[in-house]
Amino acid sequence: MRDCLKNRAGFDRVLMTVAATFLTVSATSALAQGQVRSSAAELAIEAAIPRPEPANVPPPTINDFKTDTAVSAPEPKTDTPKTADNPDSKPSVATAPATPAPASANPIAPAPEPAKAASNVAPADQPVADRLKDLLAAKNSRYFDRKAERAAADKFYGAREFAPVWTQAGSLTEAAKGVIARLKDAAAEGLNPADYLVPDFAAATTPDALADAELKLTASVLDYARHAQSGRMHWSQVSGDILYPEHPVDPNEVLANVATAKNASAALESYNPPHKLYKELKAKLAQLRGQSDGPVIEIADGPSLKYVPARGKKQAEVVVEDPRVPQLRAKLGISGTADDTRYDAAVAEAVRKFQESAELKPTGILDDRTVKALNSPKRDKQIDIVLVNMERWRWLPRELGAPALGDAYVILNIPDFTLKVMQRGQQVWTTRVVTGKPGGHATPLLSETMKYITVNPTWNVPPSIVYNEYLPALQQDPTVLQRMGLRLEQNRDGSVHISQPPGEANALGRIRFNFPNKFLVYQHDTPDKHLFAKEERAFSHGCMRVQNPDQYASVLLNIILPNDRYTPERIRSMYGRSEIDIKFPTPIPVNITYQTAFVDDAGKLQFRRDIYGRDAIMVALMKNSRGKDLENIVARAGPSYARPATTLPSGVTFANNGGGFSSGPSFFERLFGPPTPPPAPVGRRPQRVFTR
Repeated sequence: MRDCLKNRAGFDRVLMTVAATFLTVSATSALAQGQVRSSAAELAIEAAIPRPEPANVPPPTINDFKTDTAVSAPEPKTDTPKTADNPDSKPSVATAPATPAPASANPIAPAPEPAKAASNVAPADQPVADRLKDLLAAKNSRYFDRKAERAAADKFYGAREFAPVWTQAGSLTEAAKGVIARLKDAAAEGLNPADYLVPDFAAATTPDALADAELKLTASVLDYARHAQSGRMHWSQVSGDILYPEHPVDPNEVLANVATAKNASAALESYNPPHKLYKELKAKLAQLRGQSDGPVIEIADGPSLKYVPARGKKQAEVVVEDPRVPQLRAKLGISGTADDTRYDAAVAEAVRKFQESAELKPTGILDDRTVKALNSPKRDKQIDIVLVNMERWRWLPRELGAPALGDAYVILNIPDFTLKVMQRGQQVWTTRVVTGKPGGHATPLLSETMKYITVNPTWNVPPSIVYNEYLPALQQDPTVLQRMGLRLEQNRDGSVHISQPPGEANALGRIRFNFPNKFLVYQHDTPDKHLFAKEERAFSHGCMRVQNPDQYASVLLNIILPNDRYTPERIRSMYGRSEIDIKFPTPIPVNITYQTAFVDDAGKLQFRRDIYGRDAIMVALMKNSRGKDLENIVARAGPSYARPATTLPSGVTFANNGGGFSSGPSFFERLFGPPTPPPAPVGRRPQRVFTR
């Protein structure tokens, strides 16, 4: 029996040694494969495996298996397994041996625990990081209203192990100081500082308070960047005839950009519009608010000044002189001799425009009310107008021009009734235009690309004119359209189409400039040249009439096709009775804007009358404290060109076979042609000119 026990004790020691070797090899293999024990269950299972007491026990020898050995090996001691059966145990912590064995005593030592990766979070910031992790993990975050922004914050802070970015050891970082300064100065950009909460970090003395302030400032940074780039209000809030391309910010990019920038304030400011006219308005806004370093010009009281223009032989020009006129010229930015005391036509016109902007009767007479308005230290009305114009610049594309054409583009200002062609930041050409009249015929605000021009265009009468004007006229006189040279066709559904063939009397004149859009508007020539002499030129049904279309076409074509040498004379030589389309290999952007406040080439702040009431709507929206609701998109019905079947009076003659039906192209296709065909095979040059 004694020999059996001796053999059994030695055998047990060998088994335990083999088991320890197996566990060591397994742990070493797991480490080699990059495996890390992380779950509580794995640690609990490992803790439950009996381990030998690492006392001074020599390694087993062959003598342990001899029956004449008189010394019995000590029984190994094991720790109590920490399992669910032991309520006092902590399953996430494994039991370690009581005393580690020296390396010389046991060459097959247990594998060491894998080292934890070093944390990027400073020890002083770890409590805040832990609280940030908890706050961001909450299902109902009270910091971010938009899913995209909350997801961006989760990703941003998760990548930095939830270390705060705005504080370090409880103190503000340089990045935080920069963004706080920018948020508090939001009014300089035409934004409302009240929209961007700046937490009181000085009062945040606990991890909870610091984490709360951290996320509030992050939310304000995202709000500012979004408003700076896209606007405080969505353009659909203002009117249904506005359509600009969306250009929202990426919250992931905002956080990465601002947090890593050398100058966080400049990084946040960069989301404001880069356009020159926007920056000029920003400078004028500061002046209107009394932040200008320039001298304040006061106009003294005195008699009323009036300019009387000459009217033929019966009325001679009357120009009065007054010592206040030089100050008036400086105040209104009128070019000319600085000490000129004459109240001439230029001064009277500048006074008239100022009176319009100040909601005074535009007489051009310098009276007491006008002097008082000129000397007003704070022009609240003008400030509001500048603010809404800065807001509208946020709606426009960040890049107005086509890079392939030297950043060339067309920009039309509706209230100023002017069109400009720009290239490389400089004005190439300008002309007067006629725009849509108020009350249902406003010219829409949009950004599109001009793809071709049409010489000798057919006028396809818009359905609004067909059904509101021409068909009622037919009820009175069935022959009126024939006498006007208009062609009447009836479609299979009973609706009608009216058109006017090309020619000198065509309502579109000799040239049409096409930038396909859902509002079906375009720019064109006109036989009614006399309207360009008027100061206010809102007379059309929505399309834009150009004063010098042959020059306009020449300027555009020399930008787009510089080797083809298009001149106004060459354009006019194409006039006739057949439509000719000149395609643009590279389309040129067309931006239709509504600038009631802008800075002219002389650096003078100009105001124009709010002919469509856009300013009034926007000012009311900004002042009603609706906050972020202004960013919501308002669903508006698009323009409808479908009309019910029409009963026409007897005696009306149709051009399509005396009453036959037409199933021709849609009205959009009549204007802008069929859908764009697939690109031509490689090696073929694009067709530039063709006759329809």
